[in-house]
Amino acid sequence: MSSPRKDEPTVLERNIIQQRGFRNVVENGAVTGFQLHLRNPNYRGIAGSLVDGVEVIVDGEKHPADRTRWTLQGRTFTLDELRASTDVRWQLDEVAVVTVPRPGGLAAGTHRVDVAVHLRRPYIPEVAGPSVFRSSATGTVVPATGGTSGLRYGVSLYSYSGDLYTSMTLEDAMADIADLGATGIEILGEGNIPGYPRPDAAWVRDWHGLLERYGLTPTNYGSWVDTAMWRERDLTAEEGRAQLETDLRLAKELGFTSIRPKFGVVSPELEPHPIWQPAVERVLDLAADLDIVICPEIHSPTPIKNPVTQGYLDFIERTGSEHFKLLIDTGIFQTAPVDDGHEGFEGKKRPPFLEPLAVPMADLVDVLPHVHFIQAKFFEIDDRLHDLHVPWDDIVTTLRDAGWSGWLSSEYEGRREPYRGRDQVRRQHALLRTLDA
Repeated sequence: MSSPRKDEPTVLERNIIQQRGFRNVVENGAVTGFQLHLRNPNYRGIAGSLVDGVEVIVDGEKHPADRTRWTLQGRTFTLDELRASTDVRWQLDEVAVVTVPRPGGLAAGTHRVDVAVHLRRPYIPEVAGPSVFRSSATGTVVPATGGTSGLRYGVSLYSYSGDLYTSMTLEDAMADIADLGATGIEILGEGNIPGYPRPDAAWVRDWHGLLERYGLTPTNYGSWVDTAMWRERDLTAEEGRAQLETDLRLAKELGFTSIRPKFGVVSPELEPHPIWQPAVERVLDLAADLDIVICPEIHSPTPIKNPVTQGYLDFIERTGSEHFKLLIDTGIFQTAPVDDGHEGFEGKKRPPFLEPLAVPMADLVDVLPHVHFIQAKFFEIDDRLHDLHVPWDDIVTTLRDAGWSGWLSSEYEGRREPYRGRDQVRRQHALLRTLDA
């Protein structure tokens, strides 16, 4: 049975029921129940003896308060033991882990969870009635492991846009990724590195410490070459080379093995600015020395069979470099339109890259030998673990049948209500690992 970490991040969700920590419990090789992480709903910390239990209802099934176990400050108690305790507290910045016995646990996927937390507050007269704090949530149980296909699972920090640095810290994001069983972390250089492009040495040390603490592997580093940085002229190939070199060296310092350079485009089909070829060619030797793969992105509205993609394939053939490959964004397989809009676009119902391209799986198979990384772009997964826009069954089957092994990195790009990205990423991992079982 797991227990909360002493160094667990302290930025908790407002809901009493936390998304992180909702999982099945394995004891002696058998699934014996499930766990919830609960935030203290009171306005101050309290002695453990003042906790009067929690009623838990999952999908309509009631679980009596007297059967649960409580883990506070690394120690586990029955409810009677907690009521009799003298030296444990439930602090405001610490979660309580509630373990509910249920042979076989809960099925992978989403569940309706309701709780009623009972607390005693001695300074409030009994006539006022008991102190009961009720909360409801939809929680997602992610399978512990995927299959044996060789697919590896990660998350892009882009998925937490809006939440990151407002309601969650970098460590919270890394804890979330580890909690759902993923092992890879993808970042955006200028989006996630304080002081970019020269982060403080202390931040770099902390970054590596967090990677070790949460067992995460740096995967892909997103970078930009802003060819239209100035109004009066475009970037030169040499200036593009310098930008690529900066990001390659920083990516290496942080432990990444690939970078995705996004060059400015010159057409609606995302044709990259012509300096991309000479700029990339000038850093291929450096990429080889650093052992980093440069991966331009195939992103909607550009399909696989397109002059843009062919230009990248021709470059691979001409240079013979093992350090230039493709990155596939799964938005190109989208089969239904996304009508939620997109931040920053006004006056347009639907930007072109939210239109469905429905690229056939046969096209993916053709280029898979040159694909280094896959951004698992998605927009919404419902309570039945059905993706409304992207055909994951087809994608996972295609990758498995082709024997492709590499990273699937969740990139949520749907609506940005608070905490929604965190919930959606959990749903996607439950879906993907169920398909990969």
